[in-house]
Amino acid sequence: MGRLGELLVILAIVVMLFGTKRLKDFGGDLGAAIRGFRKNVRDEDSAPAPSQQNLEQKQPGTVIDGKAETVSSSEQHKQ
Repeated sequence: MGRLGELLVILAIVVMLFGTKRLKDFGGDLGAAIRGFRKNVRDEDSAPAPSQQNLEQKQPGTVIDGKAETVSSSEQHKQ
């Protein structure tokens, strides 16, 4: 019995233990997880670094470069 025979025996045991429906669901979930992971890796690589202009447009009270922005109450009402 060669490697192929051993793999078929293992596959038969797994099918008997879990059933074909569970294995199908598991395979679909695994494939979706891998596709999502690859998409996030590609998006992260292609995302531009935040520019200083984008940092200046953040809402009051956010932290930029370790400094919390403060806004007077009159400025808050304007926004």
